[in-house]
Amino acid sequence: MQSAYWNRHLVTNSSVSGNASVSRLLVGDIVQRLIDINPQAYFTYRDVGQDPIPHLTPVSVAGVRTIAQTEQELETRALSDQLIAELQAADLIVIGAPMYNFSILSSLRTWFDHVLRPRVTFAYGASGPEGLLKAKRAIVVESGGGLYSEGPSRTIDFQEPYLKQLLGFIGIADVSFVRAEKIGSGPKERAAAVASAGEQRERAIRRLAQV
Repeated sequence: MQSAYWNRHLVTNSSVSGNASVSRLLVGDIVQRLIDINPQAYFTYRDVGQDPIPHLTPVSVAGVRTIAQTEQELETRALSDQLIAELQAADLIVIGAPMYNFSILSSLRTWFDHVLRPRVTFAYGASGPEGLLKAKRAIVVESGGGLYSEGPSRTIDFQEPYLKQLLGFIGIADVSFVRAEKIGSGPKERAAAVASAGEQRERAIRRLAQV
């Protein structure tokens, strides 16, 4: 059964490794599977790895956090509006998030800095913060050179818990993670990681199709 979540998709890549990127490969596979399921689906692509979003600075941060007045603040507000509009329009968000130094790339963090906006994507009420983008789902592709989903290195995985927090903070609590781990251990391990991620991808897509 097809659900409404197959209609509009936002695809965000963050890797800076070009064609060598495992996360890009897997995101591309997910996109192709979504097209196979629904050829009429609409996709918006945002590549913060190849086309980075400017970091917030003292002269631009008010464009996201308070009232935009100066030229730099107004430019930042316009970019934030555009990024949020892409997010608001999507039913499903696909994010490619390779691990760099135990967390996400700063370019992906900057994307979050622009879309986590008070009174637009989250608000504070009597019970604390509330995400305003609730009727959405996400598939996050994680790639890493080591094994962080289990074992002793799990305590230094600041990537997946952080992404859960950021997405949940704006109301996107239904997140499936597709992991390609130990890709830095050699060609055989890399191939096995990609194969395992393919199986995880299929489980994530089947789960969404049942919603």
